[in-house]
Amino acid sequence: MSLDYAILVRNKTRLEQLMERFNTKAQARFYIESVGGEFAEYEAENARFQESFSLVQRRLSSVIKNKVVERAYLPSFLFNPKQLVVVVGQDGLVANTAKYVGGIPIIAVNPDQERNDGVLLPFTPQDFLPAVERVMAGRFQVREATLAEARLHDGQRLLAFNDLFIGAASHVSARYRVAYRQIQEHHSSSGIIVSTKSGATGWLSSIVNMTAGMSRFLDDTAAAPPRPVLREDELLFVVRESFQSKRTQSSLTAGLLNKQVPLQVESMMPTNGVIFSDGVETDFLQFNSGAMATIGLAPEKARLVLKG
Repeated sequence: MSLDYAILVRNKTRLEQLMERFNTKAQARFYIESVGGEFAEYEAENARFQESFSLVQRRLSSVIKNKVVERAYLPSFLFNPKQLVVVVGQDGLVANTAKYVGGIPIIAVNPDQERNDGVLLPFTPQDFLPAVERVMAGRFQVREATLAEARLHDGQRLLAFNDLFIGAASHVSARYRVAYRQIQEHHSSSGIIVSTKSGATGWLSSIVNMTAGMSRFLDDTAAAPPRPVLREDELLFVVRESFQSKRTQSSLTAGLLNKQVPLQVESMMPTNGVIFSDGVETDFLQFNSGAMATIGLAPEKARLVLKG
């Protein structure tokens, strides 16, 4: 498999972000310690990442040319099939990257196994290089992960690896009309979350935790609610904190989506209506009054390189 070069994707560490905010490391230290924080943890986290990233870059450079792309530039970067993508960071960075690269293979490297869960990060800086060589030789295995898609009536679309959020950009209630199967309702809520199988352990799990906690508070003998188990070809939508009134309903709060069953949402928000994915609020679709969105499975799939 002839490749032009590899793309190394990374995000700024918390220390790097603090230094951008406060201009110097000394000023960042003063701020964190003045509010009782442990600045040493920021330093240790940064040191581990820089060491790991440097090792990955050196080893990668021994077999293929590469360039570094920061997370902030992913939405505008032009990927092509003659590239290989190596993500070095947390699980969320894999999710943020997957929706922009098309079918390009992704090798996900965990730079800090003590701090990162690594659910989507099978490789380490010490063992990732054979995977790169297998991709270059065209002999590799991948896990194909389903992506969710939000498509507006004017053709604009947004993909999600973990989840989509449809709602208001602030803490005000989102107003919209939702249609699912044969049911239509007008909602006033905190928005809709649409989760993929990959995202079921993320934002969706926190909603399940909230539901379980409320059930225990109201009745300490109540059984824990079942946790959703999704197939790869399914999405689950959940309406957050729906409010029932004379004009709004709250019976349609969750449902499964597949190729035959989409979710239709019409915005009734004059301003500040948004659709964003995977927690990246800066890359969004405007979703104001009159906009119609169809939520369902994307035709694309993320291709995550497996070990072995």
